[in-house]
Amino acid sequence: MHHAPDRPTTRGRRLTAHATTAAALTAAVLVGSPSVAAHAATTVTNPGFEANGTGTATPTGWSSTGTAAASYTEAGGHSGGYQLSHWSASAYTVDTYQTLTGLTDGDYTLGVWIRSDDTGGANSISLSGCGSATTTTYVPVVSDGNWLHIVDYVDVTDGQCTVNLSSSSAAGAWTNYDDVTFTSGSAPLAVRGGDVSSLYRGESLGGVYSNASGTQQNALQILSAGGMNYVRLRVFVNPQDGFNDEAQLLAGAKEAYSTYHLPIYLDLEYSDTWADPGDQVLPAAWASDSFAALETQTYDYAKQIVGDLDAQGTPPAMAQVGNEINSGMMLPDGSISNWPQLAGLLKEGIAGVKEANAGTKVVLHLAGSSDLATLESWYSTAIADGVSFDVIGISYYDYWDGRLDVLQSDLDGLAAQYGKPVLVAETAYPWTMTDTTGVNSVTSANTTLDPGYPATPAGQRANFRDVLSVVQAVPNGLGLGAFYWEPTWTIVTGNGWSTTDATTATGWENQAMFDLSDKALPVVGAYAAR
Repeated sequence: MHHAPDRPTTRGRRLTAHATTAAALTAAVLVGSPSVAAHAATTVTNPGFEANGTGTATPTGWSSTGTAAASYTEAGGHSGGYQLSHWSASAYTVDTYQTLTGLTDGDYTLGVWIRSDDTGGANSISLSGCGSATTTTYVPVVSDGNWLHIVDYVDVTDGQCTVNLSSSSAAGAWTNYDDVTFTSGSAPLAVRGGDVSSLYRGESLGGVYSNASGTQQNALQILSAGGMNYVRLRVFVNPQDGFNDEAQLLAGAKEAYSTYHLPIYLDLEYSDTWADPGDQVLPAAWASDSFAALETQTYDYAKQIVGDLDAQGTPPAMAQVGNEINSGMMLPDGSISNWPQLAGLLKEGIAGVKEANAGTKVVLHLAGSSDLATLESWYSTAIADGVSFDVIGISYYDYWDGRLDVLQSDLDGLAAQYGKPVLVAETAYPWTMTDTTGVNSVTSANTTLDPGYPATPAGQRANFRDVLSVVQAVPNGLGLGAFYWEPTWTIVTGNGWSTTDATTATGWENQAMFDLSDKALPVVGAYAAR
């Protein structure tokens, strides 16, 4: 069950470099194991900043450039008694660094625990002087006092590499660094996706897009040029106005896969309308079915949709059976209050997917939770009841589900408990809270945003970039990737929320990746950020 009290149900929430081929991406990404097993590669001197006590401007093993006095050790830390802090009463730029030598050439991963109240977005960990291009991962804002683990990775080609802990901050802004690790092997994110389920319909109704320079282009062209390499597409069983029916799914899949070579993640919602933790409405045509008949419908429908996608040359690399099914699916029959029946439906849907395409990886998708134990209880019950699946998918909306340390706890905990790849199936963030269109936006003035990410184009970009960073840091290479929810859902007459009334507006325009003039926002660049 989902207990985020500020998270609306459907009416409030949804009213509520390409892979060469999909097969290559699937083989590389969905195996559920890191490309290289991590092990200690060399020793970072004084990785926990424990050697010198408090107030040391140049900790043992480390050097500083820039505003050197802004870099010092102090009591506290992720573990042990001390941490590295960057802070000054005046604006400052400082880099605390250490060069490692005698390395065997190959891939390496830098891990650092961080926390920061700096909303400027310019602080980072990086690996430089390694014989290949410098790589950088930016420091998220985690000013609530909780620590976050981030990683960066590089290909060492000349036997040495420099670890950089860098801050460029306004007066009084602080960042802490601790417990630095440097290990061989890497597991870069291979899935940087977007749910573009409304795009084909919007294009059909006249929707247009332009890149950051103002040149009109296809939206998928703009997003894939920015680094998006996967699309998620939903399908409703029999929506009254045809919104996201199978015909639109097939057309959208053909555009994404055949034209732009983007692998497909299929969202089988098993409803005629939006499905989420508060709304799991049984398809009207199946409402009078016995449970045995409903199981058959569940199997046949999955087999039909995946089979039809496969037949037109757009096979889904991943498919989820149900959407945000914390409370179950197709209620009341598939409620978590009757787990044997829910498990029966899930097993039939999964069997239908696999019968149509044995290579399609199955995702079980829940809305995020601030309580890891709640998520673990759900997945453990599914497994105990014989439900077999490949990937764990979690929705994460910062303003509903908690700050990034909550997301990290959920993803790391689930990956460790079940040994399966984890992904963020949905995420988004507003670039403005101003109602300039008369549309009642899902996020508006009464939404409590994360103070570290203002509702600005820069804040939106930083939030998505940092969500990707958290997924990338999941241990053992089990962080699969993340999908931005509806980056292309701009205001187009007839392409609104309602599946029964085509005159409704979207309510999502302030979280899209395009502004009110349909021009690409800076968040598109987050797809390529490290």
